[in-house]
Amino acid sequence: METAGRRAVAEGGEDPRVTGLRRAVDRVRRELAAHPADLSDRQAAEEELTALDAITCGGIPEVPRLRRSLLVLASALGSVSALGASLAELRQAIELFGEPCRTRR
Repeated sequence: METAGRRAVAEGGEDPRVTGLRRAVDRVRRELAAHPADLSDRQAAEEELTALDAITCGGIPEVPRLRRSLLVLASALGSVSALGASLAELRQAIELFGEPCRTRR
């Protein structure tokens, strides 16, 4: 069964997952820029958002790379409640590329 993302790419359009990921990255970036607090990991988060933005320009990103970026951003910004909704949106956009990570028991 063909997914909507593959169908859009096959028809010459962009994968909607990539479009959604770009939107989510942009939202986090905008909200981080507007956040007035002096965050110790702000630079790390901004660099990771720039890297995420860049990898979306190359087509379908690699899932392990997306998960690594999410981990870096969650570590840098996870305690900032004002960014919680945008980070959750980013997580959902990343999960569309593959199964969510599961911890081993």
